[in-house]
Amino acid sequence: MRLGRAAASSGKAVIRWTFIFISRIVLVCALITAGAVFYFHSGLPEPVHLTDGRIRGSVTLLDRNGEVFAWRGEQFGGAVTPNNVAKHLRNAVIATEDKRFYRHFGISPRGIASAIFINLREGRGPFQGHGGSTITQQVAKLLCLGVKFDPNGEISKTEFEKDCRRTTLWRKIKEVPFAVAMEIKYTKDEILTVYFNRVYLGAGAQGFEAASQRYFGKSAASVNAAEAAMLAGLLVAPSHYSPTRDLSRAQRRASVIVSLMEDQGYLSASDAAEARNRPAVLSEAAANRAGGYFADWVMESGPSFLTRSTTEDVIIRTTFDSRIQKAAEEAVDLVFETKVREGSRAQVAVVVLSPDGAVRAIVGGRNSQADGLFNRATQALRQPGSAFKPFVYAAALEAGFGPFSRVVDEPVSINVPGSGLWSPKNYTGKFLGEITLADAFAQSINSVAVKLTERVGRGRVKEIASGFGSGSSFPAGPALALGVSESTLLGLTGSYAGILNGGISVSPYGLVELRLKGDEKPLIGQVIGNRARVVSKKTAQQLVYLMHQTVERGTGTRSRLEIHPSAGKTGTTQSAKDAWFIGFTADYVAGVWMGYDDNTPLRGVTGGGLPAEIWREAMSRIHEGIPPRALPMARPGPGSGSSAVAEKSAGPETAPEDGGLLGAIRRLLGEGGDNR
Repeated sequence: MRLGRAAASSGKAVIRWTFIFISRIVLVCALITAGAVFYFHSGLPEPVHLTDGRIRGSVTLLDRNGEVFAWRGEQFGGAVTPNNVAKHLRNAVIATEDKRFYRHFGISPRGIASAIFINLREGRGPFQGHGGSTITQQVAKLLCLGVKFDPNGEISKTEFEKDCRRTTLWRKIKEVPFAVAMEIKYTKDEILTVYFNRVYLGAGAQGFEAASQRYFGKSAASVNAAEAAMLAGLLVAPSHYSPTRDLSRAQRRASVIVSLMEDQGYLSASDAAEARNRPAVLSEAAANRAGGYFADWVMESGPSFLTRSTTEDVIIRTTFDSRIQKAAEEAVDLVFETKVREGSRAQVAVVVLSPDGAVRAIVGGRNSQADGLFNRATQALRQPGSAFKPFVYAAALEAGFGPFSRVVDEPVSINVPGSGLWSPKNYTGKFLGEITLADAFAQSINSVAVKLTERVGRGRVKEIASGFGSGSSFPAGPALALGVSESTLLGLTGSYAGILNGGISVSPYGLVELRLKGDEKPLIGQVIGNRARVVSKKTAQQLVYLMHQTVERGTGTRSRLEIHPSAGKTGTTQSAKDAWFIGFTADYVAGVWMGYDDNTPLRGVTGGGLPAEIWREAMSRIHEGIPPRALPMARPGPGSGSSAVAEKSAGPETAPEDGGLLGAIRRLLGEGGDNR
């Protein structure tokens, strides 16, 4: 009996000391937690200072009509609160992320325990996957538990934010006092305000106002239940569920959110059914995602401290035309779908300008639904081939030749110091003998271009090409005439605009006005480069005539438009690594390039083939509803022009036989239409 009482007394003592030990541990933990709460509480700023946490600013790009077509940087639409956003959006966020938000004190032990159980059940670590975090804890992560980003540090802001989102046991422990400190310092609505404005929602949009504007073209105060559900659905994985990436997937995710809202009493059965049956769709600007290449080019052309590295919110008005961009993209898609073998890695670039150099559209590659990609229209330096010949003929016309001057297509050999004898050949391998200058240009005869260059002087050809903006570095040898220098599609197309402009150079431009958001006065106005006369107006008009003949009866017949007079030039480089067609009407100038990024030769493609067809398809769409206008060209009569490029004398000029039955046959056959 006495032994039993001793055992009982000993047991009670163990229990008592265990209780004392545990209670003291709890007390110590409570004191440590209270100290941590006090520490974090003392360092928390006023909530108004936490709504915009960006380091970088944003750039909003407007088209020629003042409509938004692209965004860059970190977009922030302005501070919103639970009281001024749509009630559906507030409810969708609560239902999705933290249904007990207004009842807990910053952390939810039940939620954390449930998340750990789910993670372990699914074979992950306890803190991998579901976090069980309350909205308050998520805000704590957004604030990186009070650690501020150092712009001068060793890691980027992206890496810093990624590390802040990483969940570890130690960080989870730190979240508790930080979240409690926030609950003491701020009201629930203030915490929710920080969350609404700092959370990242994809496509560069920070906060719900920016995301609502980005995806739906409306304020977060105006979204309906379906739109609110789609926005709330982005919280779990903004890139994966981005509606601009996969609208159907975003709509399916939104449907799940709608069900949560219905289950928690935020939506009636009929309202939930309406939201499911009429899911959110993107605004026209967001759906088109047009002008990515154009936007990147404009961002590169402006000062970096106001574009790529801006810390301000900037508005840029541009020359972009979404209708023309769509026409160019549709033309590329049509030709590649119907005339290019499936799986081809061939690339394409398209540029469309107004005659004054205002760039209206840029297709920098076949992937037109992205930004930040390599822009083949503005960045790729390629050899223009025969598309360079207009500068050769411009020099010849300036020197006194005329469209009907007689020239001789014959073998030519030139001794190149250090390389030996150089003997260029025509694409067909044949020589036509005595022909007119117009015929030589229309058929893209290589021998004549070389002989003209040697006659007028390579320096003069370089001067004209450079004056029109087609590069500044040219080879010293006779191959200059055949376009072995390098140029971008944008630069070469701009050069052709100078020809259309009567011989006055044109500098392509896209930026019309740059101003800070909220300011009326622009910081930068339209910048137009020096417009100098390169050749005489008469020469330019004669050159337009030669280029018109190329389209009507030469290598460019497959580019011919139905009712709009046009002019242009084909170009195919050695080994067919590049194929070009550049031309214009009285209203627009357009250039098309095709090739492989790794310089693999094209098979069966020349400038007069697929590039000319893409040009025709694009320009046909661009000119819909535009009345035809005559080209500014001189139609020369017999007697205009002078000597031939040959030892034999030239007789009086005669007009080429492009009329009557012979002309009809020649046009029908195309006279080698896609051969050069």
